[in-house]
Amino acid sequence: MEQPQQSAGPEAAPERARGAAPGAAPDGAPGPGRPPLRVGMVGYAFMGAAHSQGWRTVGHVFDLPRRPVLAVLCGRDGAAARAAAERHGWAAVETDWRALIARDDVDLVDICTPGDSHAEIAVAALAAGKHVLCEKPLANTVAEAEAMTRAAEEAYGRGRVAMVGFNYRRVPATAFARRLVADGRLGTLRHVRVTYLQDWLADPAFPLTWRLRREHAGSGALGDLGAHIVDLAQYLAGEPLAGVSALTETFVRERPLPGGPSRGLVAGSATGTPKVSTGTVTVDDAALFTGRFASGALAAFEATRYATGRKNALRVELNGERGSLAFDLERLNELWFHDATEPGTEAGFRRILVTEPEHPYLDAWWPPGHGLGYEHTFVHQARDLVHAVAAGSRPDPSFADGLQVQRVLAAVEESAEKNSVYTPVAG
Repeated sequence: MEQPQQSAGPEAAPERARGAAPGAAPDGAPGPGRPPLRVGMVGYAFMGAAHSQGWRTVGHVFDLPRRPVLAVLCGRDGAAARAAAERHGWAAVETDWRALIARDDVDLVDICTPGDSHAEIAVAALAAGKHVLCEKPLANTVAEAEAMTRAAEEAYGRGRVAMVGFNYRRVPATAFARRLVADGRLGTLRHVRVTYLQDWLADPAFPLTWRLRREHAGSGALGDLGAHIVDLAQYLAGEPLAGVSALTETFVRERPLPGGPSRGLVAGSATGTPKVSTGTVTVDDAALFTGRFASGALAAFEATRYATGRKNALRVELNGERGSLAFDLERLNELWFHDATEPGTEAGFRRILVTEPEHPYLDAWWPPGHGLGYEHTFVHQARDLVHAVAAGSRPDPSFADGLQVQRVLAAVEESAEKNSVYTPVAG
């Protein structure tokens, strides 16, 4: 996995806990040394709302070198886009992403659309001289991700940066876990195990939305959830996966066609007719795979949207020669750490409440013990990207990191198609 030359992550630029630097203007107002960063966002549903929250909040929490401005929101349905713009605070609306990119009042394009449009929008935006933030997974295919990465490299030479939105890196507890691993607290890594379990597809009457169609989503649970846990595992380990052995399954192969617009993970089916029309599910419902890191450490992954009773259960554990770490997204202000160098009579997992100002990102938030939530990961994502834009440094994670994840997903699919044969991840 390509490492950024200069990180724009939580350790990159220390932040003052509160208040602006002497002589700076208040957040949201222009001032010397704080030029605006005018954001245009394509898409306004689940991820669009989350990204809007991040852009709207970040300048009121962190002292930033540039001032984010919610300039333009784009969506194909003009009425829905205007309603979303009013709700989230966007100043203008477009119904064609090409028109958004052509505007001279947009400096950065934030892509929150289904995966089938990521490559086209990102490449065009970079060519037009815009910075880019693109939701995960980076693309639907390795070829698309490679084209996006080439475009990002060329744009970087012209002073433009591109980041992929793996927001779980921005949980303070996972950023702190990465610090502990990098500091050698686990020693030589031996095991990584990650699961990401949801249940919103368990009902076979749930309609055939875009997330269940390969031409739009690329893959199912693998790309939706698996991309997150592959990136998180590689980020925490500090090294790439070298190969995988996989199984995938589609449990419900026919679903009713949608009967109206979908919102987030909620949609209605075309009921009320004598015969409900159905369509074929063309993605995986679950993916189960093992892997090997470049160092020889072993990994195990499970991603499913059929784990009844599990809503957003992402869990990760790392075991090394000197200790272990464990994290649960549903308790995201906590990190569990075991120091194997302690005497056996005293050793064991201990709970670390990751809310101290010395922990990543937290010097700008609340007093110790006052926890953060899911939406704050998008605030931190915006914070890191603004710093990267201002410094002209490579964001973390870069499009190259997104390409590495895409290559792992492709190896998983190839392995599953070949009856779980071990498949190297392309370099």
